[in-house]
Amino acid sequence: MAIGPGRLLLRLWNRMTLAGEDLLPDGPVVVAANHFSHLDPVVVGLAVRRPTRFLAVDELYGNSRFFDGLTSWLGAIPMSRTRAPLGALRLALAELAAGGSVGLYPEGVRVWRWGEQQPKRGAAWLARRAGVPLVPVAVCGTDEAMGRGTARIGRSPIHVQVCEPIMPGAFADCPDPLGEMTALWAERVGSVLQSWYGA
Repeated sequence: MAIGPGRLLLRLWNRMTLAGEDLLPDGPVVVAANHFSHLDPVVVGLAVRRPTRFLAVDELYGNSRFFDGLTSWLGAIPMSRTRAPLGALRLALAELAAGGSVGLYPEGVRVWRWGEQQPKRGAAWLARRAGVPLVPVAVCGTDEAMGRGTARIGRSPIHVQVCEPIMPGAFADCPDPLGEMTALWAERVGSVLQSWYGA
């Protein structure tokens, strides 16, 4: 991804702002963001400043040549929503073992507003299985720039904030480590969204 030109374009068109980039650990990470828009993989990738392969459900493919091309360019890992995604998880674990970064959306789908979907545990599972940090990323404003039901990018401000990483080892003695990691992810992302939207 051409990070420099991409950042410049979004800063000019959408007045995109970034925060918390210094919190991102070196080495492999699982990046977990909230999900409003098809723009989210692009803005999250620009925020974390490293190639990040996002898991993308296979039902999204075949509807738009542009979207198919974009997800291919971004290195997305297709994942089935109807079958056990064993192949996708193996690819994700291999990417992390090789020192790469993998992105997920715990909400599972694009949402109209934060809180309408209970976050799933997949991001926490992947981070714990690979033994890498889980990095919460809050994405604000993409719902207004290009939310559900919209095919064009509007000129609305976008803010992306990298939150404090969640270390799987800190939950080794918890009775439900995946549940507690996921709850902490939601708490950190939700705090940023609440400040942005004032809800």
